[in-house]
Amino acid sequence: MSIFTPTNQIRLTNVAVVRIRRAGKRFEIACYRNKVVGWRSGAEKDLDEVLQTHSVFVNVSKGQVAKKEDLVKAFGTDDQTEICKTILTKGELQVSDKERHTQLEQMFRDIATIVAEKCVNPETKRPYTVILIERAMKDIHYSVKPGKSTKQQALEVIKQLKETMQIERAHMRLRFVLPPKEGKRLKEKLKPLIKVIESEDFDEQLEIVCLVDPGCFREIDELIRCETKGKGSLEVLSLKDVEEGDERLE
Repeated sequence: MSIFTPTNQIRLTNVAVVRIRRAGKRFEIACYRNKVVGWRSGAEKDLDEVLQTHSVFVNVSKGQVAKKEDLVKAFGTDDQTEICKTILTKGELQVSDKERHTQLEQMFRDIATIVAEKCVNPETKRPYTVILIERAMKDIHYSVKPGKSTKQQALEVIKQLKETMQIERAHMRLRFVLPPKEGKRLKEKLKPLIKVIESEDFDEQLEIVCLVDPGCFREIDELIRCETKGKGSLEVLSLKDVEEGDERLE
């Protein structure tokens, strides 16, 4: 059965609405659920995966489309795709209290998972379980920020947890092979970026196996490439230096 719909109305289902107020008027866009946060964090880059339609509304639930003159007055353009991007970035996502609570709970769990994957107890080198990290986050009363990516928040959590428990980023194990001419000079430059030198062999070339903080990897890689003009090599032996078994807090 077909139902007559006025031309300025569009009916949509399973919609997440993002709303903004400009020039005294309300404007809304219709998005797919769970995609708005992905777009804002940078995880989702395809606009068509986020928007149900590139139309701008004054009321999504009633299907009322915004007038062209109102769009130009509020946004300085009638390019609906560009306006959708503006609303998507700066607008307020309309969700029920129950949905918001569920989203925050999921983000809290995701942050704890990232922290558990990246960190160890520095004394035992053992990883913490997700449940233990969740408990520690509750103890410091960590509050999830919906507008920030879970990865950014995980790094914040690690900093805060360091004040209350033994925790740090698990070290990466690397092997450098450096040409003899640059080897000793370059080793001095690399020293501040190295946590532990596990072995050092100087035969025809300088070979070092060491542990580093993952945050220093890019700087080390660039230093070796630039200083040796591509003659040196860097190999990742393990992404995480960890012992078997999970850490427990008594």
